[in-house]
Amino acid sequence: MFGKMGDMQKMMKQVQKMQQDMAKLQEELAERTVDATGGGGAIKVVANGKNEILSITIAPEAVDPDDVEMLQDLILTVVNEALRKAQEMVSQEMSKVTGGLKIPGMF
Repeated sequence: MFGKMGDMQKMMKQVQKMQQDMAKLQEELAERTVDATGGGGAIKVVANGKNEILSITIAPEAVDPDDVEMLQDLILTVVNEALRKAQEMVSQEMSKVTGGLKIPGMF
């Protein structure tokens, strides 16, 4: 009977450590960035591990007043790629902490 209690306490300590490690990693990931480019480098988007867009850089030659729609599409594509890369980074780093265990709502 006491053996099971000891196992439960050990498991709870492991869960608490994992929670602490995940919280620390989330803070670190907020500072880490990824970037995506498009249009031959004419558009660059930087995102962080909190899935926030930090900057968008548009080269002047990418701006064609007669084709704004193309620029909008290009920006949308590059922003989505940056966010995908940020999510991938978070997922990879979190799986190191959780041992590959998927925890709903965490990533």
